[in-house]
Amino acid sequence: RLICFPWAGGGTSQLARWGKLFNDSIKVFCIRLPGRESCLEEPFAKDIASVLNEVTSVFLKGLKEKPFAIFAHSFGTYRSSAIALHLKEKYGLEPVHLFMSAAHAPNSAGHLALKNAALPDDSNYFLTCMEIIGGNYEIPHNDDIRKNVVVTSRADTRVFQTFLFEKTEMNIPFSCDVTYFYGSNDKIYDAQGTLLLVRTNVEMLPGDHFYLLKPSNESLLVKHITRCIENAGL
Repeated sequence: RLICFPWAGGGTSQLARWGKLFNDSIKVFCIRLPGRESCLEEPFAKDIASVLNEVTSVFLKGLKEKPFAIFAHSFGTYRSSAIALHLKEKYGLEPVHLFMSAAHAPNSAGHLALKNAALPDDSNYFLTCMEIIGGNYEIPHNDDIRKNVVVTSRADTRVFQTFLFEKTEMNIPFSCDVTYFYGSNDKIYDAQGTLLLVRTNVEMLPGDHFYLLKPSNESLLVKHITRCIENAGL
C-alpha cells in the first residue's frame, strides 16, 4: 500500500490518479481531509489529534495486514510524519519507505521556524505568505478558487501548527529509508531532522513547488517509488 498525503488546501484528485500508473503490486490510497471534495460538508479538522484518530480508524487494520509506504507533498509531509510516528509509537508499525516532497524534514530548524510563524488574517496577504513559505506557490486568479484555497489552506495550516514532533517513548526515530524530492526551481528546504536517520536520499526534479504535477516528473516519481518499494524486498 502507498498512502499519499496532498499539500495544504489540496484534495486527492491529482495523487489518486497514481493508482492507474503503478503496477498491480502497489495499491494507492489518498488521505482526504474533511472540508473538501466529497467531504465538503464536513467541518475542518481542528488539530492533529482528530486527524490521527480518523486516519488510524480507517487504515489500521489494513496496515497491520500488509506493508505500506508513504508519499507526502509540502504540508502533507508534516501530517504524514505525525501519523507515521503515531503508528510506530502506539502500534509498532513503520513504513518500509518514507517519500517526502517539497517540505522541511520534521523537527528540522526549517520546520520549527515554519511551525511558529504567525499567519495574517487578510486573505490576500495570507496567500502571499503561503507563496513565500510554500515555495513557488501559484496564487489562483479566479475569485471563487482563491476564496476556497484561502479557507482550506488556513484550516490545514492551523492543524499543522498543532503538530508536536517528538521521538517515540523508546527514543527511537524512524528507521526506514527516506527519499526526499524537490523541484529545481523551488526554495531550499532543510532535509535533515532529528526523527530521521542518515539514510536520506535526495532527488531533484525539474520544476517549481508543484513539480510533481508535470507528466514527465509524475512518470519519474512512479518509477522511483516502485523501485524503492521493490528494493525493500516486498
